Amino acid sequence: MSSEQFLDVGVKKKEGKAGIDQDELMDPKLLADNDSCFCQFQGVEIHHKIQDAAESQSQSAFQNHGVTHQVKKPGFPMILLHGFGASVFSWKQVMKPLAEVTGSKVLAFDRPAFGLTSRVDLSKHLSSSGKGDAKPLNPYSMAFSVLATLYFLDMLNAEKAILVGHSAGSLVAVNTYFEAPERVAALILVAPAIFAPLTKPKVVKENPSRQDNQMKEESNSVTQNPILGFYNMLSKIAKFIANTIAKMMRGMINMLNSVYRKLLSAILRSSVAIMLVRMAINKFGTSAVRNAWYDPKQVADHILSGYTKPLRAKDWDKALVEFTAAMLLDEESNTKPSLSQRLHEISCPVLIVTGDTDRLVPSWNAERLSRIIPGASFAVIKQCGHLPHEEKVEEFISIVENFLKRLVTDSNEQYLQTVT
Repeated sequence: MSSEQFLDVGVKKKEGKAGIDQDELMDPKLLADNDSCFCQFQGVEIHHKIQDAAESQSQSAFQNHGVTHQVKKPGFPMILLHGFGASVFSWKQVMKPLAEVTGSKVLAFDRPAFGLTSRVDLSKHLSSSGKGDAKPLNPYSMAFSVLATLYFLDMLNAEKAILVGHSAGSLVAVNTYFEAPERVAALILVAPAIFAPLTKPKVVKENPSRQDNQMKEESNSVTQNPILGFYNMLSKIAKFIANTIAKMMRGMINMLNSVYRKLLSAILRSSVAIMLVRMAINKFGTSAVRNAWYDPKQVADHILSGYTKPLRAKDWDKALVEFTAAMLLDEESNTKPSLSQRLHEISCPVLIVTGDTDRLVPSWNAERLSRIIPGASFAVIKQCGHLPHEEKVEEFISIVENFLKRLVTDSNEQYLQTVT
């Protein structure tokens, strides 16, 4: 039996209501909800939803002992970024409450390879640019997700937005911050799948006068001691030889790395890889959703249906393989410092929310992140797993609302300091 025949047999297996029937695949737009929206960005039809604020103004009123008080709201729109294997569906319960507490629009979109965003044929997409045009981005790359986030920020006509990332969506949120920090009002990271370094990075600033004195002392000692000068010359020659050898070794390593990447790319994009992806989803898809919750028994059929609906989209399996390949073969990771090394550079307000029983991303990692990111707020929701915004909606909204209130208060204080 060939791999293609084996593939066809493996994918027709069903698992109850959450089963995947490969004979019923269709265009993602045919699976859309009544409130679904689609827009084209760099050749990709991106599925998204927008929730307008319940009130037209960024402040609401309440009465206390007959006196009307005005409650100031941030007024910044929110962009919600889902995690791996999720979609806009994950934010269904919180979009309206979040629009109310922020006093502005809330937008959630499906990243390429997930939800109802179109599955792009990568080979055709990358060769679609005209002569002389810049090479289009891989839609399954992190760079594309970052630019798509900024695109939606422009769509909302906002100078700044609050980015809310869940799990792997937190990576998109933080990378977007580093791409355009001036456009991010705050970051809310929910069960963030960002590795926290074991130790805080130390920033050591050398005293310029101390450096000058040290150079003068070294120069004087060389002038007074010719033998020392000879050894310094030998040291420079040795360093030159060592650096030359190191450059040659790096060239060899880069060449071997290039061969490895091409081999890995070919393996990941093979029919066998697609077969394995389908088998893995069939076997572990619904159980993974249940395992993400504190109490798997609380995962109702409609939740499983919401998570598995995108698997009825045409070419979902190939897109997931391309996403995995883009993640493993990310070339930008070789030219930029790792995200973990830059976390201490974040200067906007940050809230980190985690469940105390997260079996996918442990809460201790989230707590460590909160200590590394300067001034970050940290909240733990009890008896909660990997999905606080789905499992504990009211508690999650309350935590976010309190954070936003502090954000408004701090902004007002900073404004008063600048005018006085």
